Amino acid sequence: MSQTPRVAIQTHDFDLAAEVALLRGTDTRVGAVCAFVGTVRDRNDGSAVASMELEHYPGMTEKAIEAMIDEAQRRFDVLGARVVHRVGLMQPLDQIMMVAVVSAHRGQSFEACEFLMDYLKTQAPFWKKEQTPEGARWVDARVADDKALARWGIDAANAEKA
Repeated sequence: MSQTPRVAIQTHDFDLAAEVALLRGTDTRVGAVCAFVGTVRDRNDGSAVASMELEHYPGMTEKAIEAMIDEAQRRFDVLGARVVHRVGLMQPLDQIMMVAVVSAHRGQSFEACEFLMDYLKTQAPFWKKEQTPEGARWVDARVADDKALARWGIDAANAEKA
């Protein structure tokens, strides 16, 4: 398995094919790759969105996502995972983030990817500001989704500790 860093927080866009190729490396055990890419929408909570700006605490955010990947590797039989998340100013249709997981079989890749996405949406420390026709507004980038957390046996009250 290659020594590709598991987490990247960056302002510039990413190339999904290149990211997956780096994650797979030359590991002949990889039989499945599951990837998810999130993009900026032009609407949120009923309002048009002209742009979105994401902020984070350097160091803290990477550490939290590394812990999420550690947990995914404890729960699922995966060979590797990578999360790339952009920060800064983005426009509708821009890629925001990606999660990619490699394993020997598809089921474990799908489950681990979905687990990481649910965890990222509810626990990752990002802050989002949207530009709307009504002006700028800060939006909690961590969408509270107790149902998603419960699916993975995570109590929402203790989720940040999991």
